[in-house]
Amino acid sequence: MKAVIRPRAQDDILRQFRWYLVEQDAADAAFRFVEAVEASVEQLVRMPNIGAPRELRNPALKGLRLSPVKGFDEFLIFYVVAADTVRTIPILRDVDRILKKESDDDDKVH
Repeated sequence: MKAVIRPRAQDDILRQFRWYLVEQDAADAAFRFVEAVEASVEQLVRMPNIGAPRELRNPALKGLRLSPVKGFDEFLIFYVVAADTVRTIPILRDVDRILKKESDDDDKVH
């Protein structure tokens, strides 16, 4: 089994790397993020069915799964297994978690 990181996923990884590096001035976090993505993708290659399945209407995304980036659980790797390849789609923040946190924060009185 092999991994293919699609261009949009590569862009997402680079964008987050730059955010840690430039916006947060956190070089350690930037490099740890990239290493965590690589390790997470390697794990998916070894065990492609560990990710949670997602059902979508788009036939091109049949069999879509998602799995968190280790150590950066707010980021999810979306991927499809086809033949002997794990194809990653964008690496995104966990929208459900962000919305729940946003909702919880709104309820607090300051």
